[in-house]
Amino acid sequence: MTDGRNGQRTLVLLRHAKAEQSGDLPDTERSLTARGHADAATAGAWLARHALLPDVVLCSPARRTRQTWHDVAMGMSGSPPEGGPAGSAPAVRYEVTAYDALPDQLLELLWTVEPTAGTVLLVAHNPGISLLSALLDPQRADPDGLRTTDLVVHRPTTRWADLAPGNAPITGRHTARA
Repeated sequence: MTDGRNGQRTLVLLRHAKAEQSGDLPDTERSLTARGHADAATAGAWLARHALLPDVVLCSPARRTRQTWHDVAMGMSGSPPEGGPAGSAPAVRYEVTAYDALPDQLLELLWTVEPTAGTVLLVAHNPGISLLSALLDPQRADPDGLRTTDLVVHRPTTRWADLAPGNAPITGRHTARA
């Protein structure tokens, strides 16, 4: 059995969209700004235009990442989430370990992805998401890291369970702005 659709795997890393300052709320409860909502929808449209619809979405449970994913999904299809093979809805997993995660923790999370998944979207936070991108492709990673609503496309050369430092080259990047 071959991993992924046609044996090819794609990992899209997405830093959440612009969020409000924390004020009196706990960090996990911060919401997106109006610009953040618009930028996330623009990110979804970009994913759809580039045929990067996810089979699996791994998302931090923080409010701003959940809102980012929802708006991305709306931008991908103009309606609630549809992606993956033949337009099927992606499997969405809200993972507690993705909040405030170190790159090694995010890598371990990716090891749990089903072997048949072709495209995975990981929606998380800095600095972990930027450090993960640099871990997977140290030569092509942006030294300044991911900005809000930055998308980085990696093409793993191994199965999800074997993903390791240096074996997922960056093949594209985009900063989504409405």
